[in-house]
Order: sequence, then structure tokens, then C-alpha cells
Amino acid sequence: MPMNPAEIEGMIKTAMPDAEVRIEDLRGDGDHYAAYIVSAAFRGKTRVQQHQMVYEALQGRMGNELHALALQTSTPPEA
Repeated sequence: MPMNPAEIEGMIKTAMPDAEVRIEDLRGDGDHYAAYIVSAAFRGKTRVQQHQMVYEALQGRMGNELHALALQTSTPPEA
């Protein structure tokens, strides 16, 4: 059963409460999404580490209920 965008966003925000998250359904099939995530939790982390944090937030659903997720992660601008 595919995941819905609100569920993906909720799981990410649970793991990273400060995150600004935008989920886009790339094909309209509920299986292929793009996620744009901005979080201070990413500060000092490599891109690979940032993506691993997102995969951990999804609790093993990547590759199962969630077939494809294109990630763009970044930190908020310094104030």
C-alpha cells in the first residue's frame, strides 16, 4: 500500500521537529515522491548523512511502501 504525502511529512517532522518539509507526488501514483527538507539538524552533516537521517525517520518504509523518494536537503540560512 503506497504512502500518502501527509504521512511522509509527519514522519520526517516527528524525527526533526524544526524541519520545513514539502512533498511532491512526481507521477500521481503514490509511489514516486520528491521531498524538499530544510532543517537545522542537518548542519555539519554531509549530504549522505542528511539523507540517511531522512531514511531513518521513515522507519524502514523506504523500498517497501515507499518506492522512490528524491531528496533535496539543506540547512536554514544563518540569521
